[in-house]
Amino acid sequence: MRPVWRLLLAVSLPCAALAADFSHWRGPTRNDHIAEDSGYQAKAWPLKTPIWKQNVGEGSTSPLVVDGKLYVLGWKQDRDTLHCLEAQTGQSVWTQSYESPRYARHATGDEGLYSGVTATPEFDPATSLLYSLSTDGELRCWNTSDRGKLVWRKNLYDEYKMPQRPKIRRSGLRDYGYTSAPLVHGDWLLVEVGGERGTVLAFDNRTGRELWGSRHRGPAGHTGGLVPLSVEKIPCVAVLTLRELVVIRADQAHAGETVATFAWETDWANNILTPTVCGDSLLVSSYHTHHAIARVRITLRGAEKVWQAEQASSVGSPVVAGDKIYFGGQKLYCLDARTGNLLWEGGEYGDGASILLTQDERLIALGSNARLTLVESAARSPQKYVELAAHERVFRTDAWPHLVVAQGRLYAKDRAGNLQCYSLR
Repeated sequence: MRPVWRLLLAVSLPCAALAADFSHWRGPTRNDHIAEDSGYQAKAWPLKTPIWKQNVGEGSTSPLVVDGKLYVLGWKQDRDTLHCLEAQTGQSVWTQSYESPRYARHATGDEGLYSGVTATPEFDPATSLLYSLSTDGELRCWNTSDRGKLVWRKNLYDEYKMPQRPKIRRSGLRDYGYTSAPLVHGDWLLVEVGGERGTVLAFDNRTGRELWGSRHRGPAGHTGGLVPLSVEKIPCVAVLTLRELVVIRADQAHAGETVATFAWETDWANNILTPTVCGDSLLVSSYHTHHAIARVRITLRGAEKVWQAEQASSVGSPVVAGDKIYFGGQKLYCLDARTGNLLWEGGEYGDGASILLTQDERLIALGSNARLTLVESAARSPQKYVELAAHERVFRTDAWPHLVVAQGRLYAKDRAGNLQCYSLR
């Protein structure tokens, strides 16, 4: 198994940023930190009109940018299509597609709010292989060095006979299909499958052969992706399932063993936010039921809640920088990571926002209401929300996909598949 400690170290150090590419869910170090300046100079932000636009098909999946190429998935006319574009110009390099339904076979609830592919692809820099997961459970491995040639495939519904997610609490039934980005961990591809073979399954990333399943078994959640972390120097992976936060060992000798669980169940099965590493803890938040954000300390002996605060988000995952936490709910919030106390709040972001922390200590945020802003972090404005620039309604539909910045360009996308590129220089 290839060494994974460099990745784990990067994840455990929130201020680290290792590359100008944006090669994973939530960026190069999977924590929304980027090695790029915001571009703000002389009291002006250079974002004006997009330098190019493309419609890549419906879906809330986010793009990846690797070595000058942009990879993104979209659904149109009963097919999912993987696009490889020139990141600088938006020109098509190649496409690969396959038949796929607009919604998963067991999908129910909220169909007016999403459609098409939701899970963000995963790129493996060691092999140049890219992994995609459709809403209907079609897991595919593509060779980006050979114009996206298919390497292997399997359908999670077909292979594991996954049933519809159960009804949770008093609310109506919700099942969005598969939404979580796969995770390359050494020679393993980790996927939140759910069910009796394991909540998380590990596959050989070159062949697709199943290697092991987690001891924890239960329905998959609806979050954006699996989260690598280190617990007392042991490599692990965290996942927010339908009913609880689960931390699983990912070392060779004890792969799949449960380290900790923490109950976090909501009405409508809407555990949407990706858990976020915060020192020795994980942050979880939900707008529904809890209407809270909580810091949960993880040790090899289990999970313990450190604090819980009343701020919440429907979709925007937290970003940690030192002893500060930022996340977008109806407003953009800054909390003290040690206590959970609110330091400042401001702006209007709909149901939440994806946020990137730039190298010059600023926050770029894209709200679900398609409002794109540049905001001072607490390193520059410790006591109040300071909005440096704002672009209202850059899209007409919900901007669920995650914001991407790479190589001096900003990429924003809505759920209808409208992809726009802006220059930060």
